[in-house]
Amino acid sequence: MAGKWTGGVVDSTNGDGPPTVAEWEPVAVPGRPALFADADGAVAYRTTFTDGRTSQSERARIQLRGAFGRTRVWLNGEYLGSHDAYFVPATFEFDPREENELLVCCAPTSRASPSDTEASSTHAPGIWWGVDLQLRPPTFIDSLTALPRVGDERAEIEVEMVVDAGEAVDDAVTLSLRPEGFRGGGSMERARVVADAGERVTVSKTLEVRDPKRWWPREEGPQHRYTVRAKLGDDTVERTVGLRTVERDDGGLRVNGRRVRAHGFLTGPSAGVETVERAVDANATVLRARGHVPPPDVYEACDEAGLLCWQDLPVAPDVSLEDGTALLESLVRTYGAHPSLATVGVVSDPVDPFEKPVGSGRLGRLRFRWRAWRASFERDTADAIAAAAPDSLPTIALTGAPGTDPDAVTLAPGWRYLEATDVDWLLERYSDLPASVTVEMGALAHAVGGETEARDALESRPGFNSTALERLESGLEESQASQARGLQTVVDRLRRRGTGVVVASALVDETPAGGLGVCAHDGTEKPAYGAVRAAFEPAQAVLDGPPRPGSTVGVTFCNDRSVPVQTTVVWHAGDQSGETNVSLEAFERAAAGTVDIPPDATAVSLESTVGERTVRNDYLL
Repeated sequence: MAGKWTGGVVDSTNGDGPPTVAEWEPVAVPGRPALFADADGAVAYRTTFTDGRTSQSERARIQLRGAFGRTRVWLNGEYLGSHDAYFVPATFEFDPREENELLVCCAPTSRASPSDTEASSTHAPGIWWGVDLQLRPPTFIDSLTALPRVGDERAEIEVEMVVDAGEAVDDAVTLSLRPEGFRGGGSMERARVVADAGERVTVSKTLEVRDPKRWWPREEGPQHRYTVRAKLGDDTVERTVGLRTVERDDGGLRVNGRRVRAHGFLTGPSAGVETVERAVDANATVLRARGHVPPPDVYEACDEAGLLCWQDLPVAPDVSLEDGTALLESLVRTYGAHPSLATVGVVSDPVDPFEKPVGSGRLGRLRFRWRAWRASFERDTADAIAAAAPDSLPTIALTGAPGTDPDAVTLAPGWRYLEATDVDWLLERYSDLPASVTVEMGALAHAVGGETEARDALESRPGFNSTALERLESGLEESQASQARGLQTVVDRLRRRGTGVVVASALVDETPAGGLGVCAHDGTEKPAYGAVRAAFEPAQAVLDGPPRPGSTVGVTFCNDRSVPVQTTVVWHAGDQSGETNVSLEAFERAAAGTVDIPPDATAVSLESTVGERTVRNDYLL
């Protein structure tokens, strides 16, 4: 909704009356005004607009998208209602005047779960995604849900429509199904609608898809999608869906019955469509939305790019069964048609056994084992929420640190504990670690003027684990080089192990101060971006251990493609080089010789060509 907006911190509430604000200031809506990042309490936003109807029979509605926090809405002083789940559009009907004032009050909520790598400004109460004035006919389709059901050889789409009848109606909704950009079986059906004036009725219909074409993750096949279109009189609503199955097992994910190795990044609340493009450029096949739900256009971009989404529920660890189940149902209803939605996580990192970093060496390992042994979390509620998900949507009830008995594990060697090279010990000592892993590795962003300023900015961020800064190398360049080496080391070891889902934390820093991102807040690539991009190549050679001048280290070729690979691995170190031929089946690992590193070498490079694609993996000594 175009127009000027003002906002202010709420001084007092007045029951169902509009809240009182001492000082209104100009703000941008939609958005996350930094002005209210540290607001202690609710924030109100207001604007004015004219009656845009062309006839008195049109019905006027306000729709809020991304209204974060406990939201209440007034129009011309009249209380319209409230809303909670920000990723579900909030719609309110009203009788417009010639001039209208809209007031929206957003209060902080404990339901949200900002992670310790996010800034408070990304969770400022407000209208994040948009405000729309909708003008609809007297009788219209209020909502359309289209959820695919895919079998071995057939597929169907369950369509549910809510019709709001401003006038008595005895008619039929015309439903059409058409493939988008490919040849396939379209169809058309009709569903009868009978309602009295003022009544809302639900109409359901199952559309069978003839000769169904499936949606595939990138590198595995095309991203086929279908559009479901519902028409009632002059009113039309559309939804785009994809046909695919997703299963989760001890090896990771299977899409359409085929094993898929998922490698990617964690994203923060400010992620937009450009985040998807940046992830694809880094060879990602999965994005994990931790503690937040991205806007619909991000999911649409993931559908188009073939990226899988590991979607966390935006809940606190102590969420109730009732709230968690309701939020899960809302998520499935709102985003379930997106083929990119691959799995849902319920509770993430509820306890932190390593709040104070653990050192390295033998003593560090003993301390790590002691803290992991003492760690625990009562997961019954998380399991019950996960069990409420539909069978077609895999869930991860608990993501957490080693020792918490997680379904997906968060690893941070070289950052919160031990050294990055200790990942081998971790994988051997805890051989039952899950197939889904998020890797944390810290580095300061170079967008801040100097090291002292960067550290001060990070330490001032609410919820940030400032003691982890003790693990940083001195100097901005040194810390970023350390992050690159650490992430490359851990990801390489997980690739060699055949870990099914590997997520690096994170893709982009949430603030200019810095964080765990492989890119700075402004999108500038840190050295870790290139290192992880190379490590995420679907067919790649990796070193078996840390390279050191004057040593010999083995090479393993990892084929995470669903087809066999034949290639030659060529290595260079100083003035020495060599090559080894390898042949692998799908998802196999094979030894690819050894590298003899001269004492004066400064780097090791591995190079291989698969088809028309030549990839390198560089290691700085």
